Formats: sequence, C-alpha cells, structure tokens
Amino acid sequence: MSMPKKLRLGPLPDTQTTKLTFVCPANLKLDLDRYAALHAQAYGEAVDAVTLIPHMLEAFMAADRGFRKGDCGRARMPKPS
Repeated sequence: MSMPKKLRLGPLPDTQTTKLTFVCPANLKLDLDRYAALHAQAYGEAVDAVTLIPHMLEAFMAADRGFRKGDCGRARMPKPS
C-alpha cells in the first residue's frame, strides 16, 4: 500500500469548541467526507467532516491576505461603559 500524500490540513490540535450549524450542498458534503477519509489514512486517526471543518476554515482564513491585512483580523470586544 502506498503512503498517501501529505494534505494541506495537518494533524488536528486539541481546542475548545463552540457549536455552529450550517447548510452545504450535497456535493460539498461528499467532498468533505472524502477529505476526512484521506486525512484519517494520512494521519492514522479517524475523523469526520464535522471535526475537520473548523480547522479547514481556520487554515483558509489564515492564508487569506485580505483578511489578515484588514482591520477585521481579530474581533474586538466592546469596552465596558
């Protein structure tokens, strides 16, 4: 069996979570499931698409120059009055 290629999304870190629900097209869900299977094969840890999505979004946002350069880079909490 050949070794799978390294994926852009590496091993997953431990993090605190907040629940978020979203709707996506069926073909995107299939692609996410395929990616999860490849990730499990590459890193030897079974994960599902729901576990991968936050890490994918984080990686996407970190690579977005417009987002990083903009003032919206980090959410600011309102100052107490």
